[in-house]
Amino acid sequence: MRGLVDSADLPLNVSREMIQESPILGAIKKGVTSRVLSDLDKLAQNDPAAYAKIWETFGPVLKEGLYDDFERRGTLLGLVRFKTTASGEGWRSLKEYVGALRENQTALYYVTGSDLARLETSPQLEGFRARGVEVLLLPDAVDSFWVTAGVEYEGKPFKSVTQGAADLALIPLVEPKSESNAQTSEAVTRFIAGLKAVLGEQVSDVRASERLTESAVCLVAPESGLDRQLERILARAGQLGSAAKPILELNPQHELIVALANLGEDEQMLREDAAHLLLDEAKILDGELPADPRAFSQRLARVMQRCAS
Repeated sequence: MRGLVDSADLPLNVSREMIQESPILGAIKKGVTSRVLSDLDKLAQNDPAAYAKIWETFGPVLKEGLYDDFERRGTLLGLVRFKTTASGEGWRSLKEYVGALRENQTALYYVTGSDLARLETSPQLEGFRARGVEVLLLPDAVDSFWVTAGVEYEGKPFKSVTQGAADLALIPLVEPKSESNAQTSEAVTRFIAGLKAVLGEQVSDVRASERLTESAVCLVAPESGLDRQLERILARAGQLGSAAKPILELNPQHELIVALANLGEDEQMLREDAAHLLLDEAKILDGELPADPRAFSQRLARVMQRCAS
């Protein structure tokens, strides 16, 4: 906010810089800011529709405070509003989100990106939807920063659905599914080991996924690395030395993965092509392009020729 300050206590015979550093002006700034936030809080409680209009205009600016205004972070957490996987066309507060936590849910889950529609269809959300876990959809650039600032709400941390392990095993499925048979699991385990060998240094790991229920593959960031969206932002700004290698996750129940896992030993070339195509598919789903478009095209052509023959 910008405005004019009229105070008889401010000395006028000094430079502008000295006035700006004056403790009196600092006290005025603190009082005005607290008053504005207090009025916004009252408006949010008494007239949610009017507050929603303010949030749609100034939401990203208010979220900047979550990153750099530790003193008022608690107040701002009560003011922020989100689109979520359960909000529909409306907005959700963190209080509403916490009120809908699932059994054994220990974190507030979010996904960051640059496009709300793409976020809503992220394959990484599938396992959370299957368990009825609501996920915050964060499409603003500032979102990738404030969620990394150690922010918590009611003692629960914010956790990216595209980083590290999903930790969904303790949260029950809305519609429980039967376990896969042991033979298929063994085949998929061998297939995953083969993918690691073929992809080598392109990924940091290949593993079975708790996140996926419909898609075959997805990419996630390592637990100790940067969130993938934050990594992209820093790379575009030239502030990232080198990107962390992603983790490729496979849906062990997906028909494509099961079929590839059960290929005969004489199909080694197809296995290798499939390994690279699965990685490229995951990149495309994540909004990226294949690292080598020509190699991608050649592999895709070989697989299509095999299917046509």
